[in-house]
Amino acid sequence: MSSRRRSIAVVVLVPVIAAVALWAFAWPAARTAPRDVPLGVAGPAAATAQVERRLDRNEGVFEVHRYADEAAARDAVEDRSVYGAIVVAPEGTKLLTASAGSPSVAQLLQQRIAAEGSGVTTVDVVPASADDPRGATLSASVLPLVLAGIAAGAMATLVGLRGGRAVAALIGSAGLVGAAATAVAHNWLGVVDGNWWAEAGVFGLMTLAVSAAVAGVAALLGTAGIGITAALVMLIGNPSSGASSAPEMLPVPFGAIGQWLPPGAGASALRSTAFFDGAAATGPLLTLTWWAALGLGAVLLGALLKHRSATAPTTEREPALAG
Repeated sequence: MSSRRRSIAVVVLVPVIAAVALWAFAWPAARTAPRDVPLGVAGPAAATAQVERRLDRNEGVFEVHRYADEAAARDAVEDRSVYGAIVVAPEGTKLLTASAGSPSVAQLLQQRIAAEGSGVTTVDVVPASADDPRGATLSASVLPLVLAGIAAGAMATLVGLRGGRAVAALIGSAGLVGAAATAVAHNWLGVVDGNWWAEAGVFGLMTLAVSAAVAGVAALLGTAGIGITAALVMLIGNPSSGASSAPEMLPVPFGAIGQWLPPGAGASALRSTAFFDGAAATGPLLTLTWWAALGLGAVLLGALLKHRSATAPTTEREPALAG
């Protein structure tokens, strides 16, 4: 390609990439709104009927789950089955929230529910960390881990690591990243307060899911696989993760797609591990495990294919006899 064509390619491609990146990050943020947010309603049927009718007027905003009493509703909040619950009792109406699950949803419930009538008491069943009440630091930790995963996968590819050596390097680096991230988030900043080793495992598994995917695709497609996977994780996975709000606050189907990608699954698993004693962490952890397993498998498969290609015997044709 001539220097003139390369210059034109740069001039054209850079604005296109910038526009795509701006759309990927800005569009979900501009369209943030509640969509079928799971919300519990507890109390006698006669007492909760009016509450349910009021919620039904907000079509598409809440997904109502019914519970017999406050204890059942509280268990549902602590199990991450719902983001909050309205408890109707003779002594008054109570709003249960869990700011640790999503500070933005907890604030939404207070604005939509508690503000509708006087005498509504709000109880934060699972509060966020006192050092990070808005969850900003926790959500900001997702991007550095994604970047660490991309860097590890790219470095393993570019320095020529293959097969078992590449797998060992990726697992080792992810483990160290997990320990370092937990030391910063747990011990230094105090934004998570769950089991230290469980948090380190989530941080490390999230990093490994990204790094293995980058290295695995590169092992099969060449160095172009680094850019393809990095673009998928950064431009789709990061803005659709719901880490700063909740999957139900993102445009459809962004929120659902994000939970199938490492950033979204990692953010959900981290919240469950750090504040809810692992409740609802199984699905996100399985997603991260599949990404890591498939990526490492692709690394081994790519090395095997290259080895077979390099050792395949070449067949030479014998010259035809004259006459």
